[in-house]
Amino acid sequence: MRMKYLFLPLMALLVVACSDYETFSDNPSFRLEFSKDTIAFDTLISTIPSSTKTLYAFNNNSNGMRIRTIQLEDGAESLFRVNVDGRYLVNGEWHDFEVLKHDSLVIRIEMTPPKVGSNEPLYFEDKLHFILENGAKQTVLLSGGAVDAYIQKGGMIIEENTTLLTDKAYVIYDSLVVKKGATLTLTEGTRLMFHDNAALHVYGKLLVQGSMEKPVVLRGDRMDHMFDYLLYDNTPSRWEGVIIHRDSYGNEFYQCDLHSSLFGIIVEDTEQVKPDEAKPSITLDCCIFHNIGGDGLQLNNCVSKVTNTQISNTMGHTVYISGGSHTFIYCTLAQFYPFTADRGDGLHLVSSEDDSEYGLLRKAHFINCVITGYGPDVIMGENIPDDSKYLFHHCFLNTPHVDDEEHFVGNIFDQDKKKNEDEKLVREENFVLFDTENFIYDFTPKAESKIRSLADGNYAGLPTFDRNGVSRLADEGPDAGCYEYVAPPDEEDEP
Repeated sequence: MRMKYLFLPLMALLVVACSDYETFSDNPSFRLEFSKDTIAFDTLISTIPSSTKTLYAFNNNSNGMRIRTIQLEDGAESLFRVNVDGRYLVNGEWHDFEVLKHDSLVIRIEMTPPKVGSNEPLYFEDKLHFILENGAKQTVLLSGGAVDAYIQKGGMIIEENTTLLTDKAYVIYDSLVVKKGATLTLTEGTRLMFHDNAALHVYGKLLVQGSMEKPVVLRGDRMDHMFDYLLYDNTPSRWEGVIIHRDSYGNEFYQCDLHSSLFGIIVEDTEQVKPDEAKPSITLDCCIFHNIGGDGLQLNNCVSKVTNTQISNTMGHTVYISGGSHTFIYCTLAQFYPFTADRGDGLHLVSSEDDSEYGLLRKAHFINCVITGYGPDVIMGENIPDDSKYLFHHCFLNTPHVDDEEHFVGNIFDQDKKKNEDEKLVREENFVLFDTENFIYDFTPKAESKIRSLADGNYAGLPTFDRNGVSRLADEGPDAGCYEYVAPPDEEDEP
C-alpha cells in the first residue's frame, strides 16, 4: 500500500513533464530564428541544378510552436525546390509543421535556373514564407544567378578543323577529343568548363589564341562556393586536364588560363628516338597553370618551348621533364601548394637510365626564370649525366648553392632562412600577394626582392614584355620570372 502512494507522485511528475514539453503555444510574440535571412546561390549554368544549401529554423522559445504553412511565393512556378525535414513542398507549399521547444527544422534548398537568353548573367529571386499558428509571418529571401552555356554531354569530338564560338562558355561532360588530322582553334575569350573526370585529349593539333584582355580559360564547371570563403574554382582536381597524345605536334598555347584541374598538361613521348628540335610538340607563351592536383606541366621525351609563363601550386611536380629538349625563358615555377606538405618539386628532371637515346635529356635550358617554393630544395634531377645540356642562366633558384660554372651562370640562390635582417627575402616573401585563406596569389616580385634586375637582357631572342604586357626595358634591368615589378601609384608619384 505504501508503495502505491510512493509511485503516484512520481507518475504525476512524469505526466507534468511530458505535458509541459509537448505544450504548443500561440503566443503572438513567439518567432522562429533562422540560420540565415538569405539563401544566395552563386552564378549557375542555366538548366543545370545547383548543389544543395541548408537553412535551419530554430525554436528557441519556452514552448513548442506550430507552423500553419511554409510556402514559396512563386508557388509551383518557382525555380527553387525546398525540402523541410524530409518533405518536399508540393506545388511550392506544405502545411502543419510542429517544432518542439529548443528544436529546429532542417530545410534543404536547390535551384535550377532557366535559359537566360543573353550573354550576361541574369538574377532570380523568390521568397520562402513561414506562416505561424500565432498569425505571424516570417520570410527568408532566396536568390541566384545564371548564365547560358553550350552544354556538351556524351562527349565532344572534333574530326575536322574547327574554331569554337566565344559568345557562351562550353560545359563539357565526358571529355573533348581532337582527332588525328584535325585542328581545334580556341580564340580569345573562349571558355571551356569541364565536368568531373572530363579531359581534353589532343591527337591532332590544338591552337590556343587568347589575348591579355580575353584569355582562353580552361577550368572546372563548379561556379559555387565550397565554403562561404572558398570558391570551388580556387581548389584543385575539379576536372582532369589536357593530354597531348603521342605524335601530336605544333600545339600552341598563347594567353591561356588553365586552373583547378587534376593535372595541367601532359605531353606524351614522341615516336622519334631523337626528338626533332624543329618539330616541337608544344609551345607555351604568356600562360598560367595554377592550383593543380598533380603535375602542372609534364613533358615526356618531346620538344617544348615555354616563355613568360606561370606554373604554380601543384600537388605533383610543378614541372616534370623526362627526356627530350626544352627551353624555358622568363618563367615562374612556384611550388606553394597549400593543401598538403606532401607536394612535389618545383622542377623535376629525369634522363634515361640506360645507353639508349630514348628518354635521354638532350637539352633543358632555363633562362631568366624563377624556380622556388616552400621546401628547402625544390629542384631535383635523376640520372642526369654530366655532359647533359642543361643550363640555369640568371635564375632565382630555391636550391642549395651550386658551384658549376658550366651549368649554373649568374644565378641567385634562395636560402633556407635569413641570418639577419639585411639579407634578401626568402621564398614567398619575395612576392606581392599570398592570401592563403582564400588561396589568391600574385607572383609579381616585391620592390626589395633580389628577383628584380636579375635577368640577362642580352640573351638572344628574349621578349621585351612580361606576361601582363609590362615592358621589361622600363627600369634599370629586366626581372627574372614572368612578371616585372610594377611600382604602386603612390611610389610612382614620389619625386
